[in-house]
Amino acid sequence: MRYTKKMFMYLRRNSILLRRFSRSMGYGEKDIHLVSFQSVSKGYHGECGKRGGYMEVTGFGADVREQMYKVASVNLCSNISGQILASLVMSPPKVGDESYESYSVERDVILSSLSRRAKMLEDAFNNLEGVTCNKAEGAMYLFPCIHLPEKAIKAAEEAKTAPDAFYCRRLLNAIGIVVVPGSGLGQVPGTWHFRCTILPHEDKIPAVIDRLTDFHKSFMDEYRD
Repeated sequence: MRYTKKMFMYLRRNSILLRRFSRSMGYGEKDIHLVSFQSVSKGYHGECGKRGGYMEVTGFGADVREQMYKVASVNLCSNISGQILASLVMSPPKVGDESYESYSVERDVILSSLSRRAKMLEDAFNNLEGVTCNKAEGAMYLFPCIHLPEKAIKAAEEAKTAPDAFYCRRLLNAIGIVVVPGSGLGQVPGTWHFRCTILPHEDKIPAVIDRLTDFHKSFMDEYRD
């Protein structure tokens, strides 16, 4: 569960660990094969560019774990700073530690801000014509579904590109906002999406929304059936 701490819609102070949850339901070590991931750059710490993380493996036999260790041992390890940060992620300050109060305040500020940013963008996408967007409950991304006019789909075919990639490219060229087309990430055939991060600074989100809204209206008007 890579994004445990990023399920900000449901938590502020306690992570939801699948291992802990499965044990509370009575499942033991041998009942469920479970691999949990965490990383410095993908967690709510957001230290992008710092490569470090860990993996916890439970429910697998010794022979399987041995092969996992063998594969891991031939890879390059993180650099020193990445290893130090990974160790800090694994052992955050605890109640009673000198740094716990400042740590908990900073953590809650980050998670609260992520929650507000996600909600602002979610609402903005759902207010766009032909766009639906689910809540962000486990990552720092939204994945809105876009229903494109037939003229836009035909224009994409003429450009020899996927319709959602066509939309994303037009968005980038028009207003400089980068999103990732769903056709490159896996989606139900015949549907179109794009992935959008919620990581811009909170005070910049309203301007992003305004520019995105204006572009989308212009795009839909241009290709309206």
